[in-house]
Amino acid sequence: MSDQPNYDEIIKALEEKYEKIDQNTDDHLYGLLYSKPITYWDYIQTDALLNLQIQRTTLPDEMVFIAYHQINELLFKMILWEISQLAEKEDLDATFFESKLMRVSRYFDMLSTSFNIMREGMDVEQYMKFRYTLTPASGFQSAQYRLIEFASTELINLIDYRFRKDIDRDTPFTHAFEHLYWQAAGKDHKTGKKSTLLVNFEKRYKDEFLRFMETYNTRNLWTRFKELPISDQKNEELIKAMRHYDYTVNVSWVMAHYNAAKHYIDSGIGDGEATGGSDWKKYMHPKYQRRIFFPELWSAEELENWGNNL
Repeated sequence: MSDQPNYDEIIKALEEKYEKIDQNTDDHLYGLLYSKPITYWDYIQTDALLNLQIQRTTLPDEMVFIAYHQINELLFKMILWEISQLAEKEDLDATFFESKLMRVSRYFDMLSTSFNIMREGMDVEQYMKFRYTLTPASGFQSAQYRLIEFASTELINLIDYRFRKDIDRDTPFTHAFEHLYWQAAGKDHKTGKKSTLLVNFEKRYKDEFLRFMETYNTRNLWTRFKELPISDQKNEELIKAMRHYDYTVNVSWVMAHYNAAKHYIDSGIGDGEATGGSDWKKYMHPKYQRRIFFPELWSAEELENWGNNL
């Protein structure tokens, strides 16, 4: 019967697939007899996802705060997923580089424009009440955001300006870690003592950060960009994409976050301090830390005025 489907090619392909991983094709085919058909809620793990929003108070708008930050962390995960592909790509070219970089930039564009959800989506009085239950936690403690920074630029560009002249590629990572720009936001500026915010953060993530710093020391976006042929490094579209990413992450997104925080912390309700105790204005505003991933792609005037007009 010629109208019957022929599965020979599919079976052959499956046998080749399982042979490569030293598996028995018959076992896997037999298992299909008992496997359940997939559903949307099983595939997305909807029930698990929607049960992760656990409030610490009875204030309704705390749900907005929790869900929004969880969405941010999911986007950070997607960003790291794209950057890792750039880091590990063997035959890297300008087309692939620009494509991945623009994906990442679109995620940060989304993050930048989404802050109005928090700024306009929570009652000020509610936020100024439930925020005290967050102490000493802070968005400062987003480990994935730190990984994005390490993966984006040369480590020297994340070092506090006061210490850059004494740090180079031969500096131990443990020493460099103690002089990252965000360390200052978690230390008493007079005594140098680390805050509970910073102590807890390092206890949980420092070892992972050090391993990641070492791995991406030679695989970060700038290092991989410099591995491209000179003609690709001069590609106008790629340079435009690099500058867009740099500005979006270190100015647009940071300022959106800053303005949302300012809306609540400077509302006149409460003590005007960040939950983690950091000097949030100097830590967040671009003109103070001047976080720049690719300084070589900006003019001297652009670097000098970074964040000054905001």
